[in-house]
Amino acid sequence: MTETTIRTLLVIPVYNHGATLKDTVNRALATGLEVLVVDDGSTDQGLAAVKDLPCRTQRLEPNQGKGAAIMAAAETAVELGYDAILTVDADGQHDPAAAVTLLEAVQEEWPVLVLGNRIMEKDSVPRSSLFGRSFSNFWVRLETGLSLPDTQTGMRLYPVRELRNLSFGTSRYDFEIESLVRLSWAGVPIRSVSVPVHYPDEDKRISHFDRFRDNVRLTLLHTRLVSRALVPLPHRRLVKKKEPDQDLSLFLHPVRLFRQLLKEHATPTQLAAAAWVGIFLGAVPLIGMHTVAIIYVCHRLYLNKMAAVAASQLCMPPVVPIICIQTGYYLRHGAFLFELSRETLVDQIWERLWEYLLGSLVVGPLLGLVAAAVVYAAVRYYRGQKNSRRIGHASAD
Repeated sequence: MTETTIRTLLVIPVYNHGATLKDTVNRALATGLEVLVVDDGSTDQGLAAVKDLPCRTQRLEPNQGKGAAIMAAAETAVELGYDAILTVDADGQHDPAAAVTLLEAVQEEWPVLVLGNRIMEKDSVPRSSLFGRSFSNFWVRLETGLSLPDTQTGMRLYPVRELRNLSFGTSRYDFEIESLVRLSWAGVPIRSVSVPVHYPDEDKRISHFDRFRDNVRLTLLHTRLVSRALVPLPHRRLVKKKEPDQDLSLFLHPVRLFRQLLKEHATPTQLAAAAWVGIFLGAVPLIGMHTVAIIYVCHRLYLNKMAAVAASQLCMPPVVPIICIQTGYYLRHGAFLFELSRETLVDQIWERLWEYLLGSLVVGPLLGLVAAAVVYAAVRYYRGQKNSRRIGHASAD
């Protein structure tokens, strides 16, 4: 299926955006695509602003969330015979003219999810948006292995049939993250193209994002997605995988495995996350199974296995296990264990193991944070020095 045969419906989800809706719809109609406005239970009579424009409208009652509006649009698109929906926010942040850029990215590949990577370089861009995007990108990489520049963008080209064939547990802002991850798990390729973004002055911005409530929703979502990523069961695939599966026979050949691990590249944040995983699992009393567990978790979360295994060596006996046991003992009894005897070390071995586990759940994460901070700073410093030397050599030449 080529670009010219992919029938696309431009969708504008709206909730109390009456002030900006008409201008957004007019610019969307200028693209030549049919436009559908999905009113998600607005209370400002916003649809009245576009009643004379040649666009389709649909209203949800009561307010159900942006994700519900997108899924309702997908249902409508299928009924009308469309292959894709291209979503554009109603607040004027996106330029609908960039729709052609997303469509061009499809080329000969279909189905595919195309993300509009917002160019956030102006001073008007809120710092919270920059942080939120980086935070989201990090977690999505853990869940899918994809390094995407903008996982929070609302400008997207969705394949509607694949979208409708998946089940989602979210229906609001968090839907856009969940749909991205689950489409990736289903085998749908994810592509990104750069698009412009406009942020009005702060007193003119229209946003319904609740920093507390919606951030809690996103945290719970990523917790579920990471937990699912760790489960050794295959995901439901809607698109046949083109690339070959990872050669699991590497785990039976230590030399080949070591060479493969050395080829891995990661950002400072990803290496810091790997170090945290290595320290945390290294502190847990997985006697005789630490390395296997670390490699498995890093494999599932697309983290650097060598960095994690190396960091875990800091948890080798006796120091960290003793600290964990003492911490667990203190949590249980309100005091530290100073009596070393056959009774406390042999007869009460199961109590010590329980305290070891309990203490590791406190010591592991905290020690992991320290190690992650050190690794992050060290990698940033090393790569900064390396880039400086490279620039210096280039200038000398």
